[in-house]
Amino acid sequence: MARLGMLLALSLALSARGVAICACDPSHPETLAARNCSLCREAEKQPPGVHVFFLKDINPAKPHRWLALPRSHEHSLAAMSAEERAIFWAAAIAKARELFPDGDWALALNGPQVVTQCHLHVHIGHLMEGVETDNFVTVTKPEEIPVPKGEGLWIHPQGNLFHVHLGEQITETVLLR
Repeated sequence: MARLGMLLALSLALSARGVAICACDPSHPETLAARNCSLCREAEKQPPGVHVFFLKDINPAKPHRWLALPRSHEHSLAAMSAEERAIFWAAAIAKARELFPDGDWALALNGPQVVTQCHLHVHIGHLMEGVETDNFVTVTKPEEIPVPKGEGLWIHPQGNLFHVHLGEQITETVLLR
């Protein structure tokens, strides 16, 4: 129990600095009390057959944003199988298209150096004008979205294709607040 308390204290201290260390363990509900485990608590509320779920961002500074989350307790895309990633990205893209039918949407996954929640989540919102860079790869379907290595990514539609931007830690800044 002392080890659990130490892990929670370390988790809280590091999450205050912007890095989430996960001590969340759904089999021990008391570990889900930490702020950086709040999305794990939300995942536990979902029925077992759900693979991906969506939450409205509760940050009042982000009133038009949503989050896409896997039901399973994943900390990174690399921890998911290729099939799970494809299902996750397809669901996030479908939700973005539903929320922003004008096609001016983007998905943003912050990098591991800046996340404050340990449960994997992708921000869904309107893409800001003028943020396109030359640092992207083009993919045709969710299965082709690369797994970032120590970085975040952001995705937006480009005609019938998707531009996947890599190489950044803070990516949600491409979304309108």
